[in-house]
Amino acid sequence: MFGTNPFAPLMQSLPAGFMEWYLCLMAVAVIVGVLVDIMHKGSAKYFFANMKAARSKKGARQVAGGELVSIAVQTAVVDVLASGEFCNPKRRIAHLLTMYGFVTYVVTTAIMVFGDRAASGLVPTLWWVGGLAVLAGGLWFWFFIRADVSAEGNSPFRVMRADLFVLSLIASVAFGLIWAWRGGGTGWMFLAYLLATTVLFGGVYWSKFAHMFFKPAAAFEKRVSRADGTAENLPTQSRDDPEMQKRHSMELLKDAPMDMGLGIKREAPRHY
Repeated sequence: MFGTNPFAPLMQSLPAGFMEWYLCLMAVAVIVGVLVDIMHKGSAKYFFANMKAARSKKGARQVAGGELVSIAVQTAVVDVLASGEFCNPKRRIAHLLTMYGFVTYVVTTAIMVFGDRAASGLVPTLWWVGGLAVLAGGLWFWFFIRADVSAEGNSPFRVMRADLFVLSLIASVAFGLIWAWRGGGTGWMFLAYLLATTVLFGGVYWSKFAHMFFKPAAAFEKRVSRADGTAENLPTQSRDDPEMQKRHSMELLKDAPMDMGLGIKREAPRHY
């Protein structure tokens, strides 16, 4: 079961090219959804305007091409591939499981649908591994890590519009794995799998799906602003810098150590 292409028998009972066209339609839905989201929120316009304004600030240092390449590599490795923005190790592990599982799941799905329909061995196995990783990371996050659940004591079954992405992702992968485990076919489980997948990729405009395209750009801009000295006009982490010390209005903070105030992190906020 784990080494057999689950889409092979399905594509024999469906009209020719159905799954290929369906995957292409979902890819178009993602592109359109992201573009509409950008136009509606003005994300790209704000990003470039903010970047231009930062570069025009007095005292901004010119960042050379080689340094920009280095910053881009750091952004890709630390912020994107390693999810370095997460300070909570559990949140980071759950995110990495979900991210890499989803990428593996999508890529192997495309290979099995567009490639050799009789594919067996490694590709179908990776499809299962990717799907199980998505469920592990997604369910761990949903039931144990979400701030409104772990810190505020709300029910894990409380659903909001912001939850559309993670819920549709979990549902799509779960229905897909159950469908494959039951032997495939075109029954009701396949329809549920198709519906959940359509909501996942077709609901980009209403979900957080598009954030995966914005976050790398935002992380890159943040690193560039630190390198050129603008740092979005916010104090940096170097309190030993005399110029940074002058920016604090309180005398106590001017000579304060870097770890001052971190006592609040000693205990998780679970007072519900």
